[in-house]
Amino acid sequence: MATVPLSSSLFLIRKPMTLNFSYGVSPDKLSLGSFGTSVKFGTMKKGPRVRMVSVCRAASVVFRDLDADDFRHPLDKQNTLLLRAIPGLNDLGKALLGSMTEQIMLLENIGTSVLVSKNQLPELHQLMTEASDILNLEAPDLYVRQSPVPNAYTLAISGKKPFVVVHTSLVELLTRKELQAVLAHELGHLKCDHGVWLTFANILTLGAYTIPGLGGFIAQSLEEQLFRWLRAAELTCDRAALLVAQDPKVVISVLMKLAGGCPSMADQLNVDAFLEQARSYDKASSSPMGWYIRNAQTRQLSHPLPVLRAREIDAWSRSTDYMSLLKRGIQMKAVQNV
Repeated sequence: MATVPLSSSLFLIRKPMTLNFSYGVSPDKLSLGSFGTSVKFGTMKKGPRVRMVSVCRAASVVFRDLDADDFRHPLDKQNTLLLRAIPGLNDLGKALLGSMTEQIMLLENIGTSVLVSKNQLPELHQLMTEASDILNLEAPDLYVRQSPVPNAYTLAISGKKPFVVVHTSLVELLTRKELQAVLAHELGHLKCDHGVWLTFANILTLGAYTIPGLGGFIAQSLEEQLFRWLRAAELTCDRAALLVAQDPKVVISVLMKLAGGCPSMADQLNVDAFLEQARSYDKASSSPMGWYIRNAQTRQLSHPLPVLRAREIDAWSRSTDYMSLLKRGIQMKAVQNV
């Protein structure tokens, strides 16, 4: 199966120059390679069945036979089927990003970053290795890039190994367990083979809807449906983060910090209070007027609001599906004995 560069992001993104209700994160102007995520989806090689690591183990269970559909969000499944029903959309996505765009993304992201390895930022290297092991994936390369905008993204060029980039400000903002949850979120897109739809979403996010002809067609015909799918896909990847962290408070803390955290006040943030905030949002938007405002607020966002993502992951962490997955996993102590 042909591979194409695809895009997604951990963070809330809004299409430039679009007026809508926005009470969430206010993003900076986007530029190719500095905020969006590019992911190759195709046949991913599975990593070793079990790989042993020694430090910073955030989770106690690894998954030998984890399938993407084991944790895929129902809205992800539903909206993926809707997009697949659009004739020619997959081929159009491949045509939009050629070799020149691939090279721009590659050079922009790795030319200004530090490659993480066993001998270079080994602690971050181990966090990625552990997350990949837990999700039963081959670990991609990991780069750290200097940037004041907290972000993480992945990129893969056809025929090349995918890699993840994390910004230095994100490393400073999060604890190591939280940072590993972010890496797991990015791995979730690879694990779930999210397909060419992320390409379109990134094109819209980066403002390609302004291109005469094709861009206008994409914006008018596909924008709302693509962003609806992408919001659902992000919920799936939050679940991948929980499968690695195996503590919902870790994932929710990431979302809380991205919504309004900073290193100097990190120790004062309260996950339970943030969940209560999510419940108050549901209550405030339950009226007819609240429902209208809520939909106007979110319809052109590439990511669900942080409070809604927190509520979703809290609910899934208490579900029978999640508990069943943990029971299927292999306890790390038993694996270490083997």
